Amino acid sequence: MTPPATDWRALERRFYLAMALPFAIDLVITTIVATVAGVPAILPRNLIFGAVFLLAGLHLAARWLYAPIRKALAAGAPVSAFERDLTTLPLRSAAAAGLAYLVIVSLRYLPTMLFGTTLLFGPVYAQIVPTWTDAGLTTLVSGCFMFLTVYFIVSDFLERLCARIFAATGENLNLFWGRFDLKFGTALVFSSLAPLLLVGGDVLSYSGDRLVSEIAVDLAASIFGLVALVYWATTTMARPLARLEEGMTRAAAGDLTVRLPVTSNEEIGALTARFNFMVEGLRERERIRETFGKYVSPSVAGELLRDAPDGHLDGRTAEATLMFTDIQGFTTLSERMAPADVIRLLNEYLPRVVEPIQRHGGVVNGFIGDGLFASFNMPLAADGHAARAVAAARDIQKALADFRTHDGHVLVTRIGINTGAVVGGTIGAGERLSYTLLGDAVNAAARLEALNKEHGTRILVSEATADAAGTAHDFVPVGEATLRGRSGTLRIFTLRE
Repeated sequence: MTPPATDWRALERRFYLAMALPFAIDLVITTIVATVAGVPAILPRNLIFGAVFLLAGLHLAARWLYAPIRKALAAGAPVSAFERDLTTLPLRSAAAAGLAYLVIVSLRYLPTMLFGTTLLFGPVYAQIVPTWTDAGLTTLVSGCFMFLTVYFIVSDFLERLCARIFAATGENLNLFWGRFDLKFGTALVFSSLAPLLLVGGDVLSYSGDRLVSEIAVDLAASIFGLVALVYWATTTMARPLARLEEGMTRAAAGDLTVRLPVTSNEEIGALTARFNFMVEGLRERERIRETFGKYVSPSVAGELLRDAPDGHLDGRTAEATLMFTDIQGFTTLSERMAPADVIRLLNEYLPRVVEPIQRHGGVVNGFIGDGLFASFNMPLAADGHAARAVAAARDIQKALADFRTHDGHVLVTRIGINTGAVVGGTIGAGERLSYTLLGDAVNAAARLEALNKEHGTRILVSEATADAAGTAHDFVPVGEATLRGRSGTLRIFTLRE
């Protein structure tokens, strides 16, 4: 939602205030110069020049520089339509301020130096007229100082403006042409060289008391100027880095809703944009995992997402324990229930079956009507998988002991368990894929579940499962059974009540 126009006007006024700061900075510097040099009479004239060029002149320049941004915001234009105006605003503003300051400093020196008169500044100013070397270096350093300082002041404003645009529209910068190392490297080099250049110019130009006075003036002005420059430079750098650190902390803690404003056109901005892209990818991945996990086991979904980014898991053979469950007489029961009641009953029943399976390290591979197919040790590794499967079966029966339908009907659940070698992987065609387990051991487990009806039992396990489970459970022999599709007989067991 676009914020009220007054919000944008308030930000525009903040930009004009930022462009007025050079006047305040110059006033402090000239006050330092006048005080240390002992010529306070130059302050009124300096104030006039500052008001004309730095207040009035830069205000007009600011209105011109901000005009395309103002129009775009008022029209609700997308960020891409005025992105270049945004990203170049600090550089263009700095150029205007640097040029204005070069003019001011030149006008303070040149009239007397060129004409040998006290034109413009009166006789008092003639007392501190510099040499050409000192004047040239001072003018150059002053212009560069104002350029860099205003660049970082407006960069700080741009950071706030982009954050506000992001909060209002959700749009971010996507144009990254600046260089972090060049920006802050230039500030660092200038901070190191500027005082040396000024003092060097004094040494080459003066001697005696005048030399001492000029060095004192330049050092005092340099200290203030460099403190101002360092403050704005570090502020511009620290805020987006702090925001990025906070975003990373939130994302690491699991908050994938975080999205940050991109507020600069160099590496920090590009890094923030990549962070947003990364979190969006993680959010999409989590959404896929959650959605996929509703249809298959979360462990299967996790393995697919980790080891098979294209959705295909190659066939893998391993020993596993397989479990099939089914509700006795459910077909007859469902015929006398409304469809909605059938679904509601299953949604109440199945969680009581699934929870013990997952608690003991099993994986629910699929629901088959009123029953389900689960596996232990495939695809999720589980030591002692046979004992785990039997323990899960016992806990399922305990969980269902007091479960009744709405009319008081008892649901009898039959469970068949078998252990053997299986092949696991994804099968399907095109975009329709499914993770499945194949092998004789799977078929045997399904047959054992059905045999419960013949033997009047609720849990039947194969000899392979009983042997693999060892002494962890008390098995009772039931006899031998011939399973359809298999030659020979199979010894089967149940659990002692």
